Amino acid sequence: MDDRAPIRNPQGVHPPQREIRNLPVSHPWLPFLLPFIVYMAASMFEPTPPHGREGVAPIDAPNSLGIRYAHYPIVYSAKLALTIAAMLFVLPGYRQFPFRISLLAIVVGLVGGVLWIAICNLQLEQHLVDWLGPKSRAVGLLGLGERPSYNPLGQLAATPAWAYTFLAVRFVGLVLVVPVIEEFFLRGFLMRYVVSQNWWQVPFGEVNRAAVILGTLFPVLYHPEKLAALVWFSLVTWLMLRTKNIWDCVAAHAITNLMLGIYVVTQGEWRLW
Repeated sequence: MDDRAPIRNPQGVHPPQREIRNLPVSHPWLPFLLPFIVYMAASMFEPTPPHGREGVAPIDAPNSLGIRYAHYPIVYSAKLALTIAAMLFVLPGYRQFPFRISLLAIVVGLVGGVLWIAICNLQLEQHLVDWLGPKSRAVGLLGLGERPSYNPLGQLAATPAWAYTFLAVRFVGLVLVVPVIEEFFLRGFLMRYVVSQNWWQVPFGEVNRAAVILGTLFPVLYHPEKLAALVWFSLVTWLMLRTKNIWDCVAAHAITNLMLGIYVVTQGEWRLW
């Protein structure tokens, strides 16, 4: 009989639990990629607005996954919940950057919001879609597709409590979630990875020409507002180079998105989200 006492963990934490807890720290890519990947993957389930021929009421036909436009609030809320869960999981990785926000970030966010709205009102991309034809393959290849354009105040008018609840959920995603996951992916990972494969050792804000070009042009690919995205992401890239602070980029992004959200709701420009 072996009378040796078992070795106990002095912290009272089993090794597997400790490994899971330390996963975001031991795998430096997780905070930058996981929430963004979860968000983008879940976005594939979102339905598009129904369309009908001229003079014919639009029909809410299901998309290729069998999801109807009426289900958009549920799909978006689930997407946001999964993304927030991923953000909480990798929270220790966010803490590697001291949290501070400069006045310049606020100014850039405000100016960026004005520019985004002004450029979008030119509707240059819509003119291109009209010229190519909405069903043209070029529209899909160029990423000129439309946004969900969901108006909860109209679509959910029969249930006002749910309408305003989902509107709040939509603002949480727009202002608090997207700025963090997108900036951490683009500037925290992608631009540093272009500089070095040991990207986690690259100081934030240290770039080369290829990193600046890719970090600015890549988000243009998945934003239907091509010109607005090009101008705005160029502006925030300048902010990054100026302050070398990732939270400045997040703050500018959040302020612009807040301005956009307020504009969408007050002016009824639901096509912009």
